[in-house]
Amino acid sequence: MANQELVVPEGVSGERVDKVVAGLLGVSRSVARELVDLGARVDGAPVSASDRVSAGSVITVATPEPEEDLAAESVGFDVLYEDEHLIVVDKPAGVVVHPGSGRSRGTLVAGLLHRYPELEGVGEAGRWGLVHRLDRDTSGALVVARTADAHGALSEMMRRREISRVYLALVHGLPGSPTGTIDAPIGRDPANPLRRAVHPDGKHARTHYRVLDRFPDRDCSLLEVRLETGRTHQIRVHLSAIGHPVVADTLYGARRHRHGARRIFLHAARLSLTHPVTGERLEVESPLPEDLATVLGGLGPGSGPNPIP
Repeated sequence: MANQELVVPEGVSGERVDKVVAGLLGVSRSVARELVDLGARVDGAPVSASDRVSAGSVITVATPEPEEDLAAESVGFDVLYEDEHLIVVDKPAGVVVHPGSGRSRGTLVAGLLHRYPELEGVGEAGRWGLVHRLDRDTSGALVVARTADAHGALSEMMRRREISRVYLALVHGLPGSPTGTIDAPIGRDPANPLRRAVHPDGKHARTHYRVLDRFPDRDCSLLEVRLETGRTHQIRVHLSAIGHPVVADTLYGARRHRHGARRIFLHAARLSLTHPVTGERLEVESPLPEDLATVLGGLGPGSGPNPIP
C-alpha cells in the first residue's frame, strides 16, 4: 500500500469523505469506504467514511500498489457473440471494466482473462482486448479484440466512428421532439471532480436520440440513444444538459422519482460493425436486463413516441 494525498476541491466542500475519495480516485463508493476504513486521515486527523470535508483539506488514503500482472479471476458475464478474432460480451451492471485506482479485483478484464487466457498481450496492459468501455453501472454489449490484428483494426474503426453503439435510456421529462442531436463539447467539471460537464474547452462530443415511448403520467420517456463519439459519461452529461437526466443518475441531476430503479437506467442494447477480418456485417443485441425490464413494466402503458398535443 502507498499513501496518496487528495486535496478537496471547492465543488465538493461539505460532502462525505467516501464520496469525495470515490470521485477523486475514480472508484465506487464501496471501494472508497474500504480505503477510508483502512485508516484515512483528513489534515492529519483520523476520519470515518460519513464525516464531511471542507475545501482545501487534504485527505490521506492508502491505495494499493499497481500490480505488474493482472490476475485472471472467475467473473460472471454472458457472451453474445464470439469467433477466433473478437468477442462481444454482455457486461453486467456493477462490474468495473478494467482495474483503476483502488480497484484491482473483480473486473471484467480479469474475468475475460480467466475465460480467454490468450487475451494477455492484446492491446494495453491491464486492459487486454478492450477497445472501448462501459461505466460500472451501465450494462450491455461490449466488443473485445481477441488478437493483436483485430485490436488494431477495431481501435481504428472506433476512432473513425465506424462501430455503431445504441443504448436504451429512461429519462426524466418528455422531450419536445421525437428525435434530436446534442452537439456539445465535454470536459471535466471545474467545480466538481466527480462529474464531466458541457464545457467550451472540452472535447468534441455528439449524441443522437430518438423517443421510443413517453409516459406522461410518470413524467418520463424511453429513448434510443446513439453515440457518435465516446467521451466519459457522454450520454449522461448530454441528456442532463438538455433537461432530461437519466433516471436514478443522481450525479447528473436526477433527484426526482427513481421509478423503482436501483441503478442508472442505461443499457448498451446494440452493437453494429463490419467484421475486421471477414468483412461481414455484425449486428449484436443485448436484451434489457431483468431489473430494468421490471422498472419499465411498472410504468404502465406509454403514449407512443410522438409529442403530447
